Amino acid sequence: MGPIVLYPLYMTSSIGNIFRVHTFGESHGPSVGVVIDGCPPRLSLSRDEIQHDLDRRRPGQSSLVTQRDEPDAVEIMSGLHEGLTLGTPLALVIRNEDHQSGAYDHLKDIYRPSHADYTTQIKYGIRAHEGGGRASARETVGRVAAGAVARKVLSEHSGIEVIAWVKQVHDITTSIDPSDVTLDMVESNDTRCPDPDDSERIRQAIVNARRDGNSLGGVVECVARNVPVGLGDPVFGKLEAELAKAMMSLPASKGFEIGSGFSGASMTGREHNDLFETGPSGEARTTTNNSGGIQGGISNGEDVLLRVAFKPTATIASSQKTIDKEGNAIDLTARGRHDPCVLPRAVPMVEAMACLVICDALLRQAAIDIFPHIP
Repeated sequence: MGPIVLYPLYMTSSIGNIFRVHTFGESHGPSVGVVIDGCPPRLSLSRDEIQHDLDRRRPGQSSLVTQRDEPDAVEIMSGLHEGLTLGTPLALVIRNEDHQSGAYDHLKDIYRPSHADYTTQIKYGIRAHEGGGRASARETVGRVAAGAVARKVLSEHSGIEVIAWVKQVHDITTSIDPSDVTLDMVESNDTRCPDPDDSERIRQAIVNARRDGNSLGGVVECVARNVPVGLGDPVFGKLEAELAKAMMSLPASKGFEIGSGFSGASMTGREHNDLFETGPSGEARTTTNNSGGIQGGISNGEDVLLRVAFKPTATIASSQKTIDKEGNAIDLTARGRHDPCVLPRAVPMVEAMACLVICDALLRQAAIDIFPHIP
């Protein structure tokens, strides 16, 4: 008998404390999906509301994204009765219908550059090489489905609105004011950049990258409006820390900013401080929002504004040098269907993660508010 090799027994696939989400499925398995624990009962919810966000994330929706043709039709398996949530686990399943697993046969023993192939193999001793398995962006289908449910909780109970858009692709950056962005503006074109002129430049850049066998990265910006004061905790449960963890768990994410972000490092305290004034209803408001709607880890009633940087898609149609499991040098030219730029489809993913975090924080605060406030 050979040596016994011990591997970790499980892979973490959950997020949240009260509104708890568990995603499942591989890129080329039978299905992907999510189980949601902690959704409040009697929430009005329809399949169409979930499907709307899934359609925005869906592959094959335009010439700028992967041409994998998945309908991503959601099936609600439990937790809903006559249009209302029961408070029991919501199970949402999306079948994989256009997975061409044979296109990945040549990659079974090869480590693709900047993918999770090598690290997953070493960590677990096994991996689903078709499409990247769990490491594929296909896993985010469950997140977006759960995010749509969280969005409904936020909208129905607090009027919170979450909108994201493409702020930058490669060296093209739009300077549109976040307070002006609407969902219609974002969805008016397939780049999901709300500025028409910048959108066309971004479109051409993505087309050129695909023709060149290359890929592009960029930045998604996101705003959450009408967030009440008091969400988040002052130490390890800071609202921005929870948002950062959620955003950095997205495939291809490489950077996170909130409010002034890294630009705040070049400002003075006098420039950066958000001064208080009395709002129209007597509430405290800030004259600027360099804090990004969060101070001391707790929401302050201003818009929560964040940005997520995504790297260029790792799979490109150009020859790259790598190795196989035996250490042999390989010249790899990728085949299959891939996004030349993840940014347009990352928009609903960023929105989903923001909705999940804020919904969980809202429900945690609701538990605190059961008890009377003692000064």
